[in-house]
Amino acid sequence: MSHEQKPAIHLGDPDRRTILRAAGGVAIGGIAAALSADATASAQATPAPARDPNSLGGRLQGVQHFGLTVQNMERAYEFYTGVLGGTEVFRHGDFQGDAVQNTLLADQEILANQLGVNPRTIGVPDLRGGAQRLDVRFIQFDNVVIELLQYRDADQPMGGPKAFAEPVEHMSPAFPRMMHICFHVRDDVDFNQFIADLEAESARRGMTQVRANRIIRVSTEEERKAAPIDTNTNKVTVAPSDGWELIYCKGPEGEQLEFVKALGPVKKRFSDALAAHLQLASAK
Repeated sequence: MSHEQKPAIHLGDPDRRTILRAAGGVAIGGIAAALSADATASAQATPAPARDPNSLGGRLQGVQHFGLTVQNMERAYEFYTGVLGGTEVFRHGDFQGDAVQNTLLADQEILANQLGVNPRTIGVPDLRGGAQRLDVRFIQFDNVVIELLQYRDADQPMGGPKAFAEPVEHMSPAFPRMMHICFHVRDDVDFNQFIADLEAESARRGMTQVRANRIIRVSTEEERKAAPIDTNTNKVTVAPSDGWELIYCKGPEGEQLEFVKALGPVKKRFSDALAAHLQLASAK
């Protein structure tokens, strides 16, 4: 998220744009009620009200990107491009100054003032005076962009391994405000093998943090590694998430990732919801 306006990304003809939006709708879908095999739910479709073009939602055109603040820019960049195949849109950096500080960190400085402490003590970098800098890189996937951000000390090189703040060591998807990035895997891909290959390729590059959970109970890293390949994927069979396949995985920065396939009934539910959404968006 830079202080400059980002250039528009053109996705081609309307048919391709619709396809990409559909894929994005599936990739971003929630799975909270789908993780238990004993969960029961019913999918009740509620007609949506006509969209007001002057409403907040009516003024949007979708999700532009997900942002991820990283400790090691080059490592994260290699993972999202070299391992997962994203394409760099552009990179920009060395951001500093009063306007950048105010745009990104005003709420944190207000909090520091309320607490009566130096902003540095609660992890607020000094972009205003230039002691720290911000660098960004945008990476394009088929249906969404990921932005990598690194706050670093001014004497550290761009793309280096040292961020301004130490990373949070204990990350849990159960923590409030914890977010994840979800990638949509092709229908024809062997999902179990995909996860095995992802772990192997990441390990080959020295990214030992990239570890996927298993669907069986394990208590050590050795047990996780030794689990059979067919325990990689959680296949949900209970409506309304029937057809959903997923794994949870940590990325190279400790970030929470998800990889999913949406097949059968759940695929149709997302498709129908997207069609209804687009119909409302195009209504006068």
